[in-house]
Amino acid sequence: MATVEPSPLLKDQLAGRLRDAIVGGRLRPGERVSEGVWAREFGVAQASVREAINLLIAEGFVVKNSGRSARVTQYTAQDVERIYQLRGALEGLAAQLAAAAHADLSPLEAALARMEAAQQRGDVRDLIVSDLTFHLALGQASGNPILAEALSRLLRPLFSFVLLRMIEIQESAAKWAPGLPRHRQMIELIRDSHPNVAKQFVEYCVGRFVESAHAVWWPDAKPKRMSGNNRQS
Repeated sequence: MATVEPSPLLKDQLAGRLRDAIVGGRLRPGERVSEGVWAREFGVAQASVREAINLLIAEGFVVKNSGRSARVTQYTAQDVERIYQLRGALEGLAAQLAAAAHADLSPLEAALARMEAAQQRGDVRDLIVSDLTFHLALGQASGNPILAEALSRLLRPLFSFVLLRMIEIQESAAKWAPGLPRHRQMIELIRDSHPNVAKQFVEYCVGRFVESAHAVWWPDAKPKRMSGNNRQS
């Protein structure tokens, strides 16, 4: 009998529900994502859950090594440092391209306004979602869809992990306050400065963000300062 492939709509729906389970803390970093367990919970065939898991693997929320079960992505301090190194390069390039093209920065402005409001309310979840929206909007402002997609694949699972860590250690939204002015400066420099200046400043900011992350989550692990344009002042 031929295998019936899950419909694209069903795969997307199930992937969304599993993604919500990860972001909501039902599935923890490193935890196994069992096809059978979730198929029973959702009332669908295991093949449908398998296809949904494959979508999450492509997005970076789930990893699966050869011959092993799928597990929620888990980052070490070194993983996060390396991701931020790549972030600095990609977001710096996005800022340079956006500045050169005089891109519409209103999506970044709107995301920053939501970040500021969430920080004032102490709403950690909305703060992280709005922060992610800001950086995804920066990728879109570059005008390069390949760059925007690369940032999306890198940032979505990272920010999911950030949210889970903040919930786990009961971190307050107040810790985000020092970073908000830097987001404002990013917008201003992309809008008003030379593209190379915007690039260097965004790279600098991303380096500062990773230092803040290490200070909060891994106080005993001192990150290496980024080389080249990412070097801190």
